[in-house]
Amino acid sequence: MSKKKKKARVGKPKANRKRRNAKGGYSPSVFGILDVAPHGQGFVKVEGMTTDIKIERSGDTTALPGDEVEVVVTKISHTNKRPYGKIIGIKKRAKHIITGRMDITERFAFCIPTDKAYQNDVFITKLPKGLKTGDRVVVEIEGWKDKDKSPSGKIVEVFTGKDEHDVAMKEILLEYGFSLNFPEDVMAETDKMHFEITPEDEKERRDMRDTFTITIDPHDAKDFDDAISYKVLDDGNIEVGVHIADVSHYVRPGTALDREAIERSTSVYLPDRVLPMLPEKISNELCSLRQHEDKFTYSAVFTMDKKYSIKDTWIGRTITHSNHRFTYEEVQDIIEGNDGPHKNEVLAIDKISKHYRKGRFNAGAINFASEEVRFRLDENGDPIEVVVKKSQDSHQLIEELMLLANRKVAEYISEKEQGQEKIPFPYRVHDAPDVEKLIPFTKFAGTFGYKFNLQDKNTIAKSFNEMIVATQKIPEQQILSQLGIRTMSKAIYTTENIGHYGLGFAHYGHFTSPIRRYPDVIAHRVIQATLEGRSEKSFAKKGAETLAKHCSQQERSAMEAERSANKYKQVQFMRQFVGEEFDAVISGVANFGFWCQTTAHLCEGFISVRDFNNEEFKFDEANYTLVGKKSKRSFQIGQAVRIQVVAANLAKRQLDFDLVE
Repeated sequence: MSKKKKKARVGKPKANRKRRNAKGGYSPSVFGILDVAPHGQGFVKVEGMTTDIKIERSGDTTALPGDEVEVVVTKISHTNKRPYGKIIGIKKRAKHIITGRMDITERFAFCIPTDKAYQNDVFITKLPKGLKTGDRVVVEIEGWKDKDKSPSGKIVEVFTGKDEHDVAMKEILLEYGFSLNFPEDVMAETDKMHFEITPEDEKERRDMRDTFTITIDPHDAKDFDDAISYKVLDDGNIEVGVHIADVSHYVRPGTALDREAIERSTSVYLPDRVLPMLPEKISNELCSLRQHEDKFTYSAVFTMDKKYSIKDTWIGRTITHSNHRFTYEEVQDIIEGNDGPHKNEVLAIDKISKHYRKGRFNAGAINFASEEVRFRLDENGDPIEVVVKKSQDSHQLIEELMLLANRKVAEYISEKEQGQEKIPFPYRVHDAPDVEKLIPFTKFAGTFGYKFNLQDKNTIAKSFNEMIVATQKIPEQQILSQLGIRTMSKAIYTTENIGHYGLGFAHYGHFTSPIRRYPDVIAHRVIQATLEGRSEKSFAKKGAETLAKHCSQQERSAMEAERSANKYKQVQFMRQFVGEEFDAVISGVANFGFWCQTTAHLCEGFISVRDFNNEEFKFDEANYTLVGKKSKRSFQIGQAVRIQVVAANLAKRQLDFDLVE
């Protein structure tokens, strides 16, 4: 068999080389990332392969979850075509920081991992004084050479005596690979930083401190990373500026701070805390665009005529001064007709925002706006109320101007590429939907009376928007909008610009949140280098596409951490209602049961098919329905039901419901 055919058997592996197999022939080896299920089964994800490689004997290796490993494919399943393989080497170790409970004897001390993906207890090389069996700790695994022995590690934090809910949030962050603290060298670099405007800064930056500028943020915000300026020019045109904290002024390539920012790539927002991408001195002090303070910013300034058509775009480094700090609630009051500071300017900016929002949807953008569920917490961090956050005009005012800046920056880079060498840039792309994958959902939506026109991407977007508007009026059908959005591809970072289908933009990137997103820091560096007529080497040297993919992966990990933390708070909140009944809507279906979301709290619990007197159910995947084989009773996504809360398990982050007949 030729080498080309061998590669085809396992997809398109990232790299391969021949290894002798048990029968004396040769099989290709590939490199990928090891993932371990809670029950111990290992899988290796290989770039370019549609199916993970199942590891036949995961206990034969010292590889740990997240390690980049070399795998030799030993066979292909005849039934499902899944490749099976064996790990033959470890190319690169991941950073392994885990939580667990201590097991201490007279001679040895071990940490028993909380995460079941880690199948081996960790031998602790140095035991802090006062630690005892049962204490919860954070451990960094230092090495593992002999598979017949335990991996070794050191304790980096002890949770003894701390609040269990605080510990749970920290464990979630660690579970998804986020460090709780910044390394000493990062903090040492940060401590030396200070804000100072030098004559050189004034020479190199556009001074916009005399231009009226405001920030609009949540009432509890501490890092103000964007501001809006507004000015009527002498010729009657309008100047609107989008000003972004100049993080790249402080975070320089090659520093310990930059390396840590790359590793994190994003801030993580949990219900009761924020784990920042950058130390607080940078995010909340040096870079934060606080009112009545001069700050370094990176800006996109637009000159518009009276019909809001853009006549000129200027992009570059600036010095700005925020005249007023607004909350979203204060701006919303002004938009709704109440008095407030700088009312005329706020209403003028809102009018511009509405103009661009209308144009975006007319051009085929999809309205992804959805209700966000947040918890109101007491002074101890306990959830006492569910708050549904809806997108209002004040939020959309900021959103549209940020989208405008992000689009124009990406267009600028794209224009510079024409006829020249490609400029590595982290575009934010969203692929058009696969019509074949949409068909099952559109048929299902049709049972609720929603018709989809799948003729082209524009008619699909229009159909989605019509459904989203219609379902807002029917609470039990709002789950359809969420389900429809899930059928679409996810937005990612990549150097290959294919446009952003959901926003309706041919060019799009992230530029407006460098305090909390590393791709925005890269964007600032690339733009500045391009303005100066040079190439941005730090992004290219690190492997531009590899770094873009890392940022996408970290974003997904942050979203999973946020989802897990919200689930924990749901369980914590619903414990008070065990035994009580509520109206709910079926929000998900599987062959082993279905999930229900309470309409009062938007908290989700599970009902198992085992609760139905051992009746056998058939899972109708095409119609998102479970059907009883004998009774013919059915449970479908979007169906209204009555449930009783029967259990709230914090350890499993799981709510169990019973169906009230």
